[in-house]
Amino acid sequence: DVENIFRRLRENKQRSQPLSALRVVYEASSEVRNSIVFSTILVVLVFVPLFALDGMEGKLFTPLGLAYIVSILASLVVSLTVTPVLAYWLLPRAKFMDHEHDGFLLRQLKRLAGVAIRVSVRYPTPILAAVAVTVLISLGVVTQLGRDFLPPFNEGSVQVNALLPPGTSLEASNRIAGMVDERIKRVPGVLNFGRRTGRAELDEHAEGVNASEIIISLDPHSGHTREATLATLREELTQVPGVVISAEQPLQHLISHMLSGVRAQIGIKLFGDDLDVLRRTAEKMKAAIAGVAGVKDLQVEQQVEIPQLQIRLQRHKLMELGVTADQVNEFIETAMNGRTVSEIVQGERKFDLVVRLDEPFRYDLDSLRRLSINLPSGGRVPLETVAEIVQGSGPNTINRENVRRRIIVQCNTAGRDLNSVVLEIQQRLAPIQQSLPTGYFVEYGGQFESQQQATRMIGLLSLISLTGMFLALYTLFHSVNLALQVLAALPMAAIGAVAALVLTGQSLTVASMVGFISLSGIASRNGILLIAHYLHLVQHEGEQFTPAMVERAGKERLAPMLMTALTAGIALIPLVLAAGEPGKEILYPVATVILGGLVSSTLLDFFVHPALFWTFGRRQAERAMNRTENDELLLSHE
Repeated sequence: DVENIFRRLRENKQRSQPLSALRVVYEASSEVRNSIVFSTILVVLVFVPLFALDGMEGKLFTPLGLAYIVSILASLVVSLTVTPVLAYWLLPRAKFMDHEHDGFLLRQLKRLAGVAIRVSVRYPTPILAAVAVTVLISLGVVTQLGRDFLPPFNEGSVQVNALLPPGTSLEASNRIAGMVDERIKRVPGVLNFGRRTGRAELDEHAEGVNASEIIISLDPHSGHTREATLATLREELTQVPGVVISAEQPLQHLISHMLSGVRAQIGIKLFGDDLDVLRRTAEKMKAAIAGVAGVKDLQVEQQVEIPQLQIRLQRHKLMELGVTADQVNEFIETAMNGRTVSEIVQGERKFDLVVRLDEPFRYDLDSLRRLSINLPSGGRVPLETVAEIVQGSGPNTINRENVRRRIIVQCNTAGRDLNSVVLEIQQRLAPIQQSLPTGYFVEYGGQFESQQQATRMIGLLSLISLTGMFLALYTLFHSVNLALQVLAALPMAAIGAVAALVLTGQSLTVASMVGFISLSGIASRNGILLIAHYLHLVQHEGEQFTPAMVERAGKERLAPMLMTALTAGIALIPLVLAAGEPGKEILYPVATVILGGLVSSTLLDFFVHPALFWTFGRRQAERAMNRTENDELLLSHE
């Protein structure tokens, strides 16, 4: 808006009979008003998919979309109200308005733009073919990019989970975890660490005493990368016998746990009815995927047989004696687990008074068999009269999901993207899945599941946003052809965005997809500015649809197009340079994609848009203008 007002005021000064500054400012602002409004509408539309994201990705990126939309709408209000007023107050009497010519840099840029436009109008077919081939190559590269849920974090710390067999005592667990501590001390790059063995029952993440969590702080000045330190940790800790180790960053660990209850990036859930079949099949699955490149911390959910005291009631004897199963169960629960019968108060402290058998008797089978049960008709009988009391074994835990028993094979990834690892795992597990008994099936959870869901959701809603963008552009230009020409900026921007991901060695994540969403709105603005100016020159300034008009429009729109691209690009440079810095991991892919796309779309704007318009858009533009003029005549008659 400011650039157009500035240019029109300078042209007005060179007239033999200059118009009033107020009129020039009004007309110059009105000239680009539709372009500004519809550019804003397009930016708002492309961010709509972010509001439909749920789960972790929705919590992360919905505030970004909300902030962007509020900011862009606020800037629209300012550009339509405050900016013209400030331009009227400050520009007409400014000293630099006396300069009749552009600065040296802008003149050289316009000269280069003129050459590019003339070449594109003269040789449109080879230029469009070359760009189309480049777009197809970019699409092919995207399909080959690795895919992850979120970009890797750099938290500066590592969480190591050390699991011992269920039933391990606190003393034994503490002793073996001490061996793990000694191994951690040997790892270069470790600054300090702390360990917690077991978690209380009322803790949000209650754990048995067989589980230890060790939080390790890494020394950023050690000269060792986070990946190298993690690899050394895994190598050292896997040498501790009897311990199952998994190492992940604390926030990544929590994200994995919150997404699907699996404390790893990949969770393979096996559902079925028989626990023995589940355990055997899970071990087969573990062995099948152990050799997959990039798989780390592979383990089967701990579900083992542990010693149990089993009391099996004999129903026919209970009926003979007139005793119910509930009465016997209540009696056994009181004897073994205890029952609160009163409360003891000592000053301000209160204690429950619990009645139960003394500990030695609870583990002595003969004592349990002699326990006396009161009969309803009077008298007593020993417990062994109505129940069989034996030493047996049973599972330490039975986990269910959606009312089905399940066991999990889980792992993390390192040195390879999440999607390719899962695809190879699925290939290796396909024969095992086909041989599963009826009623048994496999599901994939963890970050992989969330990545797939987020990708599908963003893809679907992006199509809806694209339809909305097309309808908005059709409303502006009254032409399907011209609307599609503006949307041609999207594949041009994709070329640079994909190149930026490849050059920086990034995989395709939800964050980079949000970058593509942002880019599609920003990149389309230049197309609106350019095509709207084509129509303006013909409709209001006596130009015809000639190569000279196309060149003039491109040169006159060069400055605002470069300014919009540069202001966005320069603002993103600090984020692009912050690769790997803690706290900027989410925005780094977004900034990289937008900056790369801005570079390619801005450069190609001066080749592709003139060629497209000259080859396919001239006749459509004439029809659209005639249709608009006819509509205006009808409205004036009415």
